[in-house]
Amino acid sequence: MIRTLFSKEEIARKVEELGRKISRDYEGKTLTVIALLNGGLPFTADLIRHISIPVFLDSFAASSYVDDRSSKKLTVRSRLKEPVEGRHILLVDDILDTGHSLAATVEYFRKMAPASIKTCVFLDKKLDAPKPVSADYTGYEVENVYVVGYGLDSHELYRNLPFVGVVEND
Repeated sequence: MIRTLFSKEEIARKVEELGRKISRDYEGKTLTVIALLNGGLPFTADLIRHISIPVFLDSFAASSYVDDRSSKKLTVRSRLKEPVEGRHILLVDDILDTGHSLAATVEYFRKMAPASIKTCVFLDKKLDAPKPVSADYTGYEVENVYVVGYGLDSHELYRNLPFVGVVEND
C-alpha cells in the first residue's frame, strides 16, 4: 500500500508557484533547464510549462545510487546536446536526499563556465547529517522516509504515479 504525501493537485499548485518564481528571478534572460534523469523528468516537464521566459531544455543522466543507496560517486551516463558555457543553467531534479549526486553534478557543470548555475528540486529530504549542497528552489520538504511517485522510484518502479507517497507494508 502507498500512503499519499502530496496529491496530484498539491503538486500542480507547487509546480506552478515554482515556475512563476523562476520566471521572475530570470526575467530578461534566457534559461537553460537541464532535467536530471530519470527522476527529474516528470517534474521538469511540468515546471517548464509554467516558466514564462525563453527556455532551452536539455537532459543529463548521472547517478550516485546503487540499489537505492547513495555510493557518493557520480557516474555520468549521458552528455548534453548544447554547451552551457556562458548560459544561465537550472538543474532540475526530483529529490535532494544526501546531496552527494547534486553537489557532484553542480561541480561537473561549474567546470563548463556557465553564466550562472542554480538548482531546483521538487523534494528536499530532512536528514540529521549536513548536506554538501542546498537547492536554490524547493517544492516541499519531507521527513526522512523513502518516497515514490512523480518521478521518484524504487528499483525503477512507481515513477509514473501522479502523486508522491510512501510505500507501507501491511
